[in-house]
Amino acid sequence: MKAVTVTDRNAGTAGMTLGERPEPHASENDVVVRVRASGFTPGELTWPGTWTDRAGRDRTPSIPGHELAGVVDSLGYGTTGLTVGQRVFGLADWTRDGTLAELVAVEARNLAPLPAGIDFTTGASLPISGLTAWQGLFVHGRLQAGQSVLVHGAAGGVGSVVSQLAREHGAHVIGTGRTADRDAALSFGADEFLDLEVDHLDAAGQVDLVFDVIGGDIGARSAALVRPGGTLVTIAAPPEVRPVDAAAVFFVVEADRAQLAELAARVSDGRLRTRIGAVHPLEEAVQAFNPTTRPVGKTIITIR
Repeated sequence: MKAVTVTDRNAGTAGMTLGERPEPHASENDVVVRVRASGFTPGELTWPGTWTDRAGRDRTPSIPGHELAGVVDSLGYGTTGLTVGQRVFGLADWTRDGTLAELVAVEARNLAPLPAGIDFTTGASLPISGLTAWQGLFVHGRLQAGQSVLVHGAAGGVGSVVSQLAREHGAHVIGTGRTADRDAALSFGADEFLDLEVDHLDAAGQVDLVFDVIGGDIGARSAALVRPGGTLVTIAAPPEVRPVDAAAVFFVVEADRAQLAELAARVSDGRLRTRIGAVHPLEEAVQAFNPTTRPVGKTIITIR
C-alpha cells in the first residue's frame, strides 16, 4: 500500500517520504480501515510514540497521522460494534502506524460511525480538534452555563471548536489570536476578541476557564486571569505558573466513541463546523506538509 513514512526525528516534516509499506492486519479487537481522508498534526513528530512502541523499541519507518475517516475493510478476532463496509471516523493509536496511508489498523473502540451526511474530509478534520475541545471544556474544565471562557488561538483548529462548544453550552467566550484572526474567531462563536499583537491580555478580566493551546509566556500570564474556583486547561505543556485558588490541568486527548458521536451529531445538524484549510491527495502529502506560506485551517489528505 502507499503510505507516508518518517525515519528521522530531527528532520521534521522535511523527512517525510511517500512509498510502499506492507498492508496492516487486524489484531484482536482491531479493525482495518480503508482510509478516505486523514488529518495530521505537525507536533506529533516530536512525540515519543511516533518513533517507539509502547515498550520503547524503535519502530521506524513509522507512518504518521492519527485522524481518519474511511470505511471498515476487515475485522480482527473478537471485534464487535462495527461491521465491514461501515463508514467510520476517529483516532489511531499514538504508538502504532498512523493514517497517512491507504489502510490503517485501529482499535475498534477508538472509532465511531460517521453519519451519511458528513463527508470524509470533514470527518477526518474532527477527531483531535473536537475531542480536545470536548474533554478540555467538559471533562477537565467542568464548564457550566453562564461561565466565562478565555480561548487562546480561537481561530485555530482546536480553538474554533472550543468556542463553538462553549457558546452552545451557554458560556461567554473571549477569543484571542493575531490581528488577522479576528473575523474568523468571531465567526466561530467568540463574543469578544483580544488581539495579542496589540491588546493587553489582562483586558479579558477574570474568567472561569482559560483554554490554552499556546503555552509559554501567554500561558503563564493567563494563570492570573482565572478566578478562584476556576480552571486553567492547557494542551501545550504542564503549566509552570498555576492560578491562585484554582485548578490547573494539562492533558493529552484520548479517543472516546461516545464523545465522537456527540461531535458528529453537532456537525450533522449544523451546530458545529471545523476549520479546514488545504485539501491534497496522498500523492501531494509531503509537499502539503512543507508549505511555503503559513497554513490557515487544518490540512487534510484525501486517499482514493
